Amino acid sequence: MFLTKTVILKIANPDNDLVETMQKYSDGMNYTSKVLFDNGKPMGAMKLQKLVYPYLRENLELKSQMSCNIPRQVAGCYKTLKKNKAKWQRVEFSPTSMTFSYKRDFTIDRDTVKITTINGRKPYSILNYDYAAQYFDGSWEYQASKVVLHNDGEYYFHLSIEKEIPDKEITDASTFMGVDVGINYLAVTSTTDKKCKFFAGGEIKNLRNHYKSMRARLQSKGTLSAKRMLKYISGKEKRLMRDVNHKISKEIVKFALENDISVIGLEDLTGIRNTTVSKVSKKNRHTHSSWAYRQLQTFIEYKARGVGILTHYVDPAFTSQTCIRCNHISKNNRNRLNFRCKKCGYENNADLNGAMNIEHKTRDFRYILESQGYLSATQTNA
Repeated sequence: MFLTKTVILKIANPDNDLVETMQKYSDGMNYTSKVLFDNGKPMGAMKLQKLVYPYLRENLELKSQMSCNIPRQVAGCYKTLKKNKAKWQRVEFSPTSMTFSYKRDFTIDRDTVKITTINGRKPYSILNYDYAAQYFDGSWEYQASKVVLHNDGEYYFHLSIEKEIPDKEITDASTFMGVDVGINYLAVTSTTDKKCKFFAGGEIKNLRNHYKSMRARLQSKGTLSAKRMLKYISGKEKRLMRDVNHKISKEIVKFALENDISVIGLEDLTGIRNTTVSKVSKKNRHTHSSWAYRQLQTFIEYKARGVGILTHYVDPAFTSQTCIRCNHISKNNRNRLNFRCKKCGYENNADLNGAMNIEHKTRDFRYILESQGYLSATQTNA
């Protein structure tokens, strides 16, 4: 199994060569995008490269590896459009990002990244931090990486790294933890031995309600400045949620380590947006449908993988309606944050009861696999 990460390092001394290279790279992306768009349908990267390579090299004076990276990126972008069944449209690229291949057009150590620009290979100092030192210890392999112009006007090197880590089998696991994600509590965890932790979401919920009110006022105005502000608010809200999800996922994995957890159970939330929208009032649909449930789970998954903890996704059906004590299922068992079983009278926090059910389903999966001998066969065929 491979663990991949992106380490963001600030470039301390960007110069005109770097800026001009990024501009020409963007020009090359847009020229290539026009060629592909005029073709009327996606095409393979190699075929596209043959059509645009001479122009990229001779007219834009881009280096050889850049002239190979550009058609690969553009071809991939249009394939994604087709895969997502989006309207066929020409994609425009801004001069905010360019991709480099390790060794061919960049090398790096803890303090310096050497990048191929239009005026040759140049060294740039990077502001490194103690947390990043671990990624320069020789155990990680460097992959194609990017120089990115952030919204703060500074240039950063997004270093992509990869490391192979030993595979673990779920049948070797003995301790489990379920994680229920939501809005009132962003996450609630419960372990096999009934230890739990709550991650409150009240402050974030109030802040997002504030953004919601601002959006309503700006949308009613409809002016150009209002539209610009709407775009700004949207970006700020996404950055807020991403930061919150990073922090919570880090704390969840830390809690799992402290309790010697082998497997973290999560709900398979595929299609959660469509299901949720149909069940909540129109007034609350944006809050529910835009909540970054899946992002939080993804962060938990890769952080857990990095410390040797497995993750497993379970069917979310009835986890919020099932009594953990007697297994009685009823919609009436849950009333907002309260859970009270209509059959046996068991009472608990509703989200904690859900986390306990997720842990139980994860643990059941492990023992079913072991008893039926499916796991080894599945891994053999993988």
